[in-house]
Amino acid sequence: MVDTNTKSISLNSLGIKNAKINYQLSSADLHKETLLKKQGVESSLGAIAVNTGEFTGRSPMDRFIVKDNVTKDEVWWSNINLPFEEDKFDQLYDKVVNYLSEKEIYVRDSYACADENYKLNIRVVNEYPWSNMFAYNMFLRPTEKELKDFSPEWTVINAPGFMANPEVDGTRQHNFAILNFSKKIALIGGTGYTGEIKKGIFSALNFILPVDKNTLPMHCSANVGAAGDTAIFFGLSGTGKTTLSTDPNRSLIGDDEHGWTAENTVFNFEGGCYAKVINLSQEQEPEIYAAIKKGAILENVIMDSEGNVDFADTSITQNTRVSYPIYHIENIQKPSIGKNPKNIFFLTADAFGVLPPISKLTPAQAAYHFISGYTAKVAGTEAGVTEPVPSFSACFGAPFMPLHPTRYAEMLSKKMKEAGVNVWLVNTGWSGGKYGVGRRMPLKYTRAMISAVLDGKLGDYTYEDYHIHSVFGVAQPRSCPGVPTELLSPRATWNNDQAYYETAFKLSNAFRNNFKQFEEYANEEIRRGGPQRYAY
Repeated sequence: MVDTNTKSISLNSLGIKNAKINYQLSSADLHKETLLKKQGVESSLGAIAVNTGEFTGRSPMDRFIVKDNVTKDEVWWSNINLPFEEDKFDQLYDKVVNYLSEKEIYVRDSYACADENYKLNIRVVNEYPWSNMFAYNMFLRPTEKELKDFSPEWTVINAPGFMANPEVDGTRQHNFAILNFSKKIALIGGTGYTGEIKKGIFSALNFILPVDKNTLPMHCSANVGAAGDTAIFFGLSGTGKTTLSTDPNRSLIGDDEHGWTAENTVFNFEGGCYAKVINLSQEQEPEIYAAIKKGAILENVIMDSEGNVDFADTSITQNTRVSYPIYHIENIQKPSIGKNPKNIFFLTADAFGVLPPISKLTPAQAAYHFISGYTAKVAGTEAGVTEPVPSFSACFGAPFMPLHPTRYAEMLSKKMKEAGVNVWLVNTGWSGGKYGVGRRMPLKYTRAMISAVLDGKLGDYTYEDYHIHSVFGVAQPRSCPGVPTELLSPRATWNNDQAYYETAFKLSNAFRNNFKQFEEYANEEIRRGGPQRYAY
């Protein structure tokens, strides 16, 4: 990347005036700026460590979409997609750009979508240097030639130090993340959590691609094998998307956000990775550990006086993170595009310990589980959570999906059938009992199961090779290379059939109760894809 920080640009068209603009600074310069301003500390691994302040994660109830002629009839207005008034947006926008005027700010031109046919040019305006470094890491980086004639289509304005006045500005509290599809602006204030920056653009693409481009946006990771076979990994935070797709034997396409085109290609939205680092170890996740070096940003971790990171320390948050450019991973796909998806994995961390560690889904089951988007919260992750709690997020990414979930599910179902894709449900959660009784499924066995699928070693879909789960109806393999046979049957690992089935029925009822909100939109085939029995 050529350093273009001497280029002069104006932000007058945005309403930002007389600001000292640091344009397109290199990652190394932004690292230095963060240290000079005492906004971060360098770790012993070389990565810079920052504290995002009051917010260490997204704030879903403070994410809004401006309701206007573009969105009013398309967006699924709900407790996830909250409407915001046009005039309130304009007033708040003026306050934010006035706040940034006459300040020293950081501006970066970048783009999303690795496929040239879907490229979205983005200008990111940041109050802090490390936020701009995050944008460098996470979005795709234009060449010098591309920057000469760069014209941004979307603009992200990020002002963590600006606090809204809810009574005047129409927000819920002082922080906010607002998408305006007519003006093509993502306006973020009152929060230093960098994930709001990337998720703002991701949410925009989740609207733009299906509506305008007939392309399915996906909250997933993806990799490709030597034979060109693409594998897709859906899952909520903490289920293993980044870990399982970062495979030394397969090339990484991306770890979080992708599009699946009508031409059956899969492309990465991003230019980097944003991985959770709770309990990270060099032994278990060597590729991610090695990516934490100069150019990476650690968020909300605890370090000793020598800069050594304690990845097990969650005293600030369980949502400790690292962002790094994708080229920090050695084995990557260039460009970040794959073809011919062959296998899709739905990842869930089932804290009830009742779902099989791996099972094969029918098309109807795949659609049902995609709409459901199940994982579980465990004790300690949120105030008041003392037992495992089912957690459902439609399409494995409801907070970022502006359209109704069934629209994405219908697109996925159609593409799966056309491409002849196999779909697998993988439980990266508990075995032998629920959280606090059983144990987390060892990563080496989950990797072995996924490798067996990708290598075609899980047998044919027959009675001899598979057992149909009596509650959830999914097909669980009877054997798998490299995995103890007893682990493949969750019931067998409990050694207490009554306790197992009581817990399994409890979870199946949670699935059915959650799906009631989608029943009127789902056809009979999809409805039959879920668990068919209630607890006795």
